[in-house]
Amino acid sequence: MTHSIPNLTEHVSVRDFKDIPLSAEIKAQLSLAARSASSSHFVQSFSIIEITDMTLRTQLADITESATYVKQTGAFYVFVADLYRQSTLLTKQGRSLDGLSNMESLLVSIVDTTIAAQNMVVAAEAMDLGICYIGGIRNDVEKVADLLNLPKYTLPLFGLTIGIPNSKNKVKPRLLAKNQVSENSYPTAQFADLSEYDDLSKAYYADRETNQKTSSWSQQNIAFFQTIRRPEIADFLKKQGFSLT
Repeated sequence: MTHSIPNLTEHVSVRDFKDIPLSAEIKAQLSLAARSASSSHFVQSFSIIEITDMTLRTQLADITESATYVKQTGAFYVFVADLYRQSTLLTKQGRSLDGLSNMESLLVSIVDTTIAAQNMVVAAEAMDLGICYIGGIRNDVEKVADLLNLPKYTLPLFGLTIGIPNSKNKVKPRLLAKNQVSENSYPTAQFADLSEYDDLSKAYYADRETNQKTSSWSQQNIAFFQTIRRPEIADFLKKQGFSLT
């Protein structure tokens, strides 16, 4: 326990890895950690695809705009929210897929997948490895699904690159507890009063070793949410068989 907390609180995303593949033993441990994660109703509705083919990895690196740390890393995985297995069980029994294709089941699968990935991350960082989640997998979700031969009732959710770090950034200051943690109800004014945190985040951005900028967390979020991102995801999910209802 004494080692677990620092591993969690000192987490940073790593984007600079040694070009050294992870051993089969380490990858087996990472896989076991991910597959041991909590799962709603034990449906285990996720799959993990390791990308070892360098041509395929290069294609995914181009889609994600993350070439340097997808191509040069110890291992690269794509985590898939996956209800295909359950769909085959129901179909073979002549049962309705309505209970599988709705929004709640999709959310269950997304949560399962995310928890599994975070289990892998915690295991990796306990081995002094670095990680970076790659949300850019959803930049062209149709093409990714085609490249990975994904069937219906699946969603490529994100990539995860893991390897031996060449360098690490400083830990970013997280939202203050008073902005994110409460008892019994949601304190709207308290959670939305970001003045103290903005001072901390502005100092961080100004003082970090690379990519310095004059900005705050609030300014970053205002800019981020000015753009409707990946609107095609909803149509892709419908094509994959999800009703979104």
